[in-house]
Formats: sequence, C-alpha cells, structure tokens
Amino acid sequence: MAGNSFGQMFRVTTAGEAHGPGNLVIIDGCPAGLALSEADLRGDLARRRPGQSAIVTQRDEPDEPEILSGVFEGLTTGTSIAILIRNKDQRSHDYENIKDKYRPGHADYSFDARYGRRDYRGGGRSSARETTVRVAAGVVAKKLIAAECGGQILGYVTQVGDIVADITDPASITLAQVEKLPGGDPNIVRCPNPEKAAEMVSLIEKIRKEQNSIGGVAEVVVTGVPAGLGEPVFDKLKADIGKALFSLPAVLGVEYGVGFACASLKGTDNNDVFYRGASGVSTRTNRHGGMLGGISTGMPIVIRAAVKPTSSVPIEQETITATGEPTTISTKGRHDPCLLPRFVPMAEAMVALVLADHWLRWRSARLAEKKDVPTR
Repeated sequence: MAGNSFGQMFRVTTAGEAHGPGNLVIIDGCPAGLALSEADLRGDLARRRPGQSAIVTQRDEPDEPEILSGVFEGLTTGTSIAILIRNKDQRSHDYENIKDKYRPGHADYSFDARYGRRDYRGGGRSSARETTVRVAAGVVAKKLIAAECGGQILGYVTQVGDIVADITDPASITLAQVEKLPGGDPNIVRCPNPEKAAEMVSLIEKIRKEQNSIGGVAEVVVTGVPAGLGEPVFDKLKADIGKALFSLPAVLGVEYGVGFACASLKGTDNNDVFYRGASGVSTRTNRHGGMLGGISTGMPIVIRAAVKPTSSVPIEQETITATGEPTTISTKGRHDPCLLPRFVPMAEAMVALVLADHWLRWRSARLAEKKDVPTR
C-alpha cells in the first residue's frame, strides 16, 4: 500500500489500523542531540485522546507512547525514531452487523474499489486512529522547530456549525487561551473566544442528543519561523501544507491568509505593503498568510481547514451492500459528534512535520556566508 510516508529530509512513515494491535510511526531525518522523552509526547496525545470530555467519542484509550528506537540517554541519536501507541479499547463487534454495508461518507466502497478487500473494523487504515502516531511525530517536529529557530505552532477552533469566532489577531492567541477558560476550567472545544466556545459546546451537545454530527473549521498559526522556507515550484510551502492537511481524515477544504475572500478583492486591496522595521523586512498587513511564491516571508503563517461532520451516525440512512443490494444502515459504536476539538492537535502536527522538513531543506540550500566559514 503506497502513500504511507510523508516528507523528504524529515520523513515519517506510519502503519496500523483502527482495531489492530496498535499504530507505529518511524521518523527519519531527525538530527542527533534533540532532547526527547515519552513525557514530551503525552501532552499533545492527551489533547487528541478520545474520552477527554462529554463532547467527543467515549472510546477509552490511554494512548501511552513507547519510544522503541532513536533515543539514548534522553537525546535523539540521529537514527530512525520508532514510536508505538497500542490500541486498548477496540470494540470490533460493533461493526459485525454492518461489515458488508457501505457506510455513507466513509471509505468502505473506495477501499473495496482499490484493493478488493478491506478491514471493516472501525474503518481499518482509513480511520483517524492512525493519527495518534502523527501527533507523536508532530511533537518531535515541534521540538526541532522550537530549538532551531524558536518557531511555535498553535491550532484552535474558529467555527462549529454556524457559530463563528472572529479571531482578528491569530498570532496573539496562546495555548492557555485554547486549553483553558478564563475561570480555569478546561476549554473542551478549544475555541479561544470564551463566549463563542460556550455556544459551540451547547450546539455540539444538542447535536449529540439528536444522534447526529456537525462540522466546522480549525485555524493553525505559525510564529517565529524565518523567511525563506519553501521549494519552488512543486514543493511550495503552501502546497506541502495543503497536502499535509488534506491527508487528515474528514478535511474537505484548506485555505491560508485571506483565502477564498481574495476572489472579491482588487489587487491594491489584496496586496500587503512592504516596509523595513527594526527586525528587518515585513509587511503592514498579512493577507498573504505568511507565504508568497510558496516561500515563507517571516510573517505569521495562518492556515484554516474545513472539517466535515462525522460520517458515523446512528440515524438510519439508505445505502447498498458490497454486492449492490439496497439496504439501510445505522452506525452504532462510539463516535465524535464533532471532530474539531480533537482535530486541533492533528492539524498542528501535520503543519509541524512540513515545517521541520522544509527547515532542514532550507539549511542545505545555501552555502555558509564567508564570515561564517572557518579560516586557518
């Protein structure tokens, strides 16, 4: 099965299914000397973990990471890093009665069309369960970017259904705002606007009681990354970020900067004017979302992903069997009424993987300046 690896100089390969023994990621290209432990991985895995609140799936997975190789005495060795996350709470019997039916919105039919067979338990390889190890790999990438250039990657929810939070300054949002409400309670929907967060939670709870699901939008902002990352023409930074986010289950749209709103603007309204400030070249606005010509400009990189409603719903729907017979289906089991709260760390991870890869490629793209070359 091709398509299990991503990246060039910082490259990840994943394996595993929703109801198999576990999921594994192998990371190649991480330089030696980066501090890394299993404790580092637990924070983002907890943000992705099922069962963390009443508005997500109640599958009870500890998602405890095991670093199998590539780390010695607390530091990366420069060799392949292998991280395993075991599945503990599979309920494969939930799928026994629908194994021959095509679930609307799922990849059952398309996997049959490609391979002629599939693992029907929880979607098998097409399940978002595989993203556990992407999040773990994303932590390694985040640590590399932070150590090398001070870059930070942060995601949050901006929309659930028709409830929209207007985030006017994405670069000012903090992890504390995303994870905690002003009173200290957990921000279970991960929207940094407390009023809109409360409305979103109420909507998700209403949808859950109706046994339905709802979609939304997550935004990721990157700060502290220098100008110059990106490879023209086919490996533009925006192209690789787009591919990274589209590789996540349930993503139906990606935009950056002003995005599709550019269609109604004039050139003079869309352009960001350059100026030289105290820290170098910058722009007075950031409609370009931190990327021009597919290369980073040093301004905050701002990306949004539209996430569809969870396809698995208990409400009975029409479908067909694998042999083409008309039937109906009701998908039982434990599913998210809204994917957005747990999607945030997945999106951060994929953006981080792209940035780590392009950082290493950028480092190798230029000779050292003459003043940096040692002399005898």
